[in-house]
Amino acid sequence: MTIKKHLPKKWKSLWFFIVPFLFLFLFKMFLNRPSEGDLKVIKSDEHNGSEGAAAVGDVGLPDVIDYSLHVKPILSDKCYACHGPDGGTREADFRIDTKEGAYAALKDDAHAFAIVPGDFENSIAMKRIFSEDPKTQMPPPESNLKLSGNEKQVLKKWIEQGAVWSDHWAFVKPKKKEAPEVGNTSWPKNEIDYFILAKIESEGLSPSEKADKETLLRRVYLDLTGLPPSLEDIDEFLSDQSSDAYEKVVDKLLASDAYGERMASGWMDIARYADSHGYQDDLERVMWPWRDWVIHAFNENLPYDKFIKWQLAGDLMPNASMEQIVASGFNRNHKITQEGGVIDEEYRVEYVVDRTSTTSKALMGLTMECARCHDHKYDPLSQEEFYGMYTFFNQLDEKGRIEYNETPAPFITLTDEEVNDNLSFIQMPDSVNKIDLMVMKDAPGLRKTYLLERGVYDAKGKEVSFNTPESVLEFSDKFENNRLGLAEWFFDDDNPLTSRVYVNRLWQHMFGVGIVATSDDFGSQGALPTHPELLDWMAVSFKDSGWDIKAMLKKIAMSATYQQSSKITPKLLKTDPDNILLARSPRYKLPAEVIRDNVLATSGLLEEKIGGPSVKPYQPPGLWAETTSGVGLTKYIPDTGKSLYRRSLYTFWKRTVPPPSMITFDAATRDFCEVKRQKTSTPLQALVLLNDPQVVEASRVLATTTLQNETLSREERIKHIFRSVLSRYPSQKELENCISYLDDIEEDGDNSEEAFAILEIGAREIPADISKHQLRAYTLLANMIFNLDEAVTKI
Repeated sequence: MTIKKHLPKKWKSLWFFIVPFLFLFLFKMFLNRPSEGDLKVIKSDEHNGSEGAAAVGDVGLPDVIDYSLHVKPILSDKCYACHGPDGGTREADFRIDTKEGAYAALKDDAHAFAIVPGDFENSIAMKRIFSEDPKTQMPPPESNLKLSGNEKQVLKKWIEQGAVWSDHWAFVKPKKKEAPEVGNTSWPKNEIDYFILAKIESEGLSPSEKADKETLLRRVYLDLTGLPPSLEDIDEFLSDQSSDAYEKVVDKLLASDAYGERMASGWMDIARYADSHGYQDDLERVMWPWRDWVIHAFNENLPYDKFIKWQLAGDLMPNASMEQIVASGFNRNHKITQEGGVIDEEYRVEYVVDRTSTTSKALMGLTMECARCHDHKYDPLSQEEFYGMYTFFNQLDEKGRIEYNETPAPFITLTDEEVNDNLSFIQMPDSVNKIDLMVMKDAPGLRKTYLLERGVYDAKGKEVSFNTPESVLEFSDKFENNRLGLAEWFFDDDNPLTSRVYVNRLWQHMFGVGIVATSDDFGSQGALPTHPELLDWMAVSFKDSGWDIKAMLKKIAMSATYQQSSKITPKLLKTDPDNILLARSPRYKLPAEVIRDNVLATSGLLEEKIGGPSVKPYQPPGLWAETTSGVGLTKYIPDTGKSLYRRSLYTFWKRTVPPPSMITFDAATRDFCEVKRQKTSTPLQALVLLNDPQVVEASRVLATTTLQNETLSREERIKHIFRSVLSRYPSQKELENCISYLDDIEEDGDNSEEAFAILEIGAREIPADISKHQLRAYTLLANMIFNLDEAVTKI
């Protein structure tokens, strides 16, 4: 609003139009950033118009043009809107998204062809692409789409090389290629490094040096547990000079209970987990026992195929155990309405659509929801195939609208006895002896499924049956017509997506960005893999390992690629500013939960209890009351005692008002399935770190415990606080800055009540034997260190 205030008066009315377009422009630039493996294409002139096309020639083009990697992204971006998969918007009855369509004779001239392999001059499509005449030029000027000079030359060279067609890379079954040869044979620690190093060396670069031990320890702790190492952990690692010192740390972290919590945190976004139903009244629901199962499954290293099959169809397993039935709660995490006046069938359809879209995005990395109303405009996903997938989730006997305080059917009742006998991983509170939990349970033959015209709940078209996208893998007779058959389909050896999608997400977990940057979209509009051979090697290795998640994470953590320093050199910044080559370790802001949990852990406030019901830590007062309809969860009452300091995984999640501090740090809203969070830097984040009661209280508690150690000198106290937060000793310059900062606080002479108000924030009491002047000074020092960029950044 400050910027708007100072705008010329004539511009103020345009303010709300300028900002969205500016955002969209910047966002498009971000999406179009270089992401393809062959950087030679990226280096060419991306903005040459047709005038510059002829001059570009073959400079900067790959030696061999690959359809899937180089050609299809251009066609998808610039041509599919009019000549793609969606027959409803296709122009001139010409499609260029299939081999048959692209090579077919033109409709109005049986002797003319859009693409003639090896013959650029007689390829009509090329003539129109290179044309300067707006009447014949493609894409037409009114489409606001334009091919760059480089893109035109890619298409031209592809045709001259024979216009060899290939299927979309993600729909081709992955093959495990041998690791490539490299020049620096002493650097790789495992197969991952050979693939990474080969591309680094191809660009005339070298990998970065290994990160120092303190940095590496903090990095792997945060990635595998979401918590920082203690000072004892750091000292032990620094003193261990054995060759397997780091591997012992990795094994210890993978075996810890905190590992399951860290992995479950990401799965909550995918599963759209929340503690309330959503929509207007947004009443409370009980789904936390399912969350306890997810933590348990990760800690037990349940193979990924079972992890998914139980969630998709645990209730349909032969002689299904109660644990498998609990796991099926995955697809009951969607929003459910209690509002009066809604149309029951309309909302029931929305729930089935949600389950279909969630399963597609989570397991296939496809935007299948785009085919709800029409054939997908960019991918070979028909509307009929969408409703074929929909059919698997359309057999529940459920209502669209539930009554207040009603547990939506189907559900199971978990008693103390059941939990003690079969479900010991569920942490039932002492005050509760039974819980109703939503799960999946089909009523076969309950209803038929119809294609819904335009996606409208009551516009029934043709009847459809159980089916999956044929472009991925045919749903053959060997699969049952139910969710269990669908689960088996996902893990069929010929399914090209399941393993790729998950190992890419594990890579994203460890490096911040997947090998496919668009981890939610492996389709035509998604990013190309930066290291396709590595992605396929990992995908096949993951399957061959028996879908062992911990083994794959260890493989990544033990690689030299992961252990590099994140320092940026001028050469790397110039050659590879986006770190596509991974010639250094990435730096990025930590997830919201990790930031808060680090504050709790380093201060000693963290309550490390595993599982159980959600808790309510500090939140701005009155927030729920201001955003409610007056029914249901209207008043937020913070917990007391240890519940205030549970890990952020357990924070109560009200969909209509998610935890504000976590949303500020880019947490997902949990309205829908999300597999990748945004990474932003905003002033609000700084305000949270400076003023959030949890951060301020943690600063005070850390200062308190430091001052209570009377054996420490002033300088040692500073080092203790600095090291507790950042897991390393301060440099001499940093130490001097901290001393100077502390001097300024201690010498300001402010004895006002306002000056000491910071000590009253938080529920933890102040020991009576500590000087308030000292405590205030060291509290401000600790808060300053919590606000350092390094404190909230993975480096």
